[in-house]
Amino acid sequence: MQRRDRLDLFGGTVLLGVTLLLAFNQVIVKLVNEGLQPVFFASLRSALAVLFVWAWLVWRGRSPRLRRTALGPGLVMGGIFAAEFLCLFMALDLTTVGRTSVIFYSMPVWFAVMAHFGLGERLTPTRVAGLALAFAGAAWAILSGSASGEGSLAGDLFALGGALGWAGTAFVARRPVMRAEGPEMQLFWMVLVSGPVLLLAAPFFGPLIRDLEPQHLAWLVFQASVVVAGGFITWLWLLSVYPAPTVASFSFLTPVLAIGLGALIFGESVTWSILAAAGLVAAGIVLINRPVPRDA
Repeated sequence: MQRRDRLDLFGGTVLLGVTLLLAFNQVIVKLVNEGLQPVFFASLRSALAVLFVWAWLVWRGRSPRLRRTALGPGLVMGGIFAAEFLCLFMALDLTTVGRTSVIFYSMPVWFAVMAHFGLGERLTPTRVAGLALAFAGAAWAILSGSASGEGSLAGDLFALGGALGWAGTAFVARRPVMRAEGPEMQLFWMVLVSGPVLLLAAPFFGPLIRDLEPQHLAWLVFQASVVVAGGFITWLWLLSVYPAPTVASFSFLTPVLAIGLGALIFGESVTWSILAAAGLVAAGIVLINRPVPRDA
């Protein structure tokens, strides 16, 4: 599809659908955690996703090729991806969907700092303001939960670790070697490496099987196929067709939607504190992703 300079109706509809899917994804993780230990669940998801991503690449006529030059960065990227989802799945096991999403989606803060020092993408005053707002929102979510007893400090810190891991994978993806691999091969490296890494880590987090039911296995397959292979690839496609700042700015909707889904499905309380924290993170994301003026 030809590159577009603005978001059209089709792109907006697809982007909104992906955003809703990513919010619903966190609900699915919390549901499956009831049947499978979180880290074991994450390892199975990556292992299954390898098959789905491989099938997608073959269907597209781009059979996976693991180049020697990409071995080091690919292993690093996959390792960081494993840490990201270990933290995210553990966070959703220990704290609420809404709190996890707000903290996890502070990722642009950490990526902007990494990009400033490692990619030459300098921080403008507008982006610094966005960093401050998003950081304040994440801190407010953690502190308000600890003070009210509604959240779990360990869960909140796992969510923060997940945000740092997400920023780390994005940073490696923007480096020359992995950028040359392309988004689909980047995803293949991430799931290929993270599966065995997470499987080795899983026994350290308790029994692998909890109260397993058939629905948990069905949601596991849904995660690997629709969320990882479908949702992630669609997100990467959107970034390749539409302006990246516009696409990235839509991520502010995910924690808002996740708060609503958590309240609807799990009966999580929606407090003014968590709404204010989400608002600060959302405003920060929008400012961080604003285009830099050409003469700036």
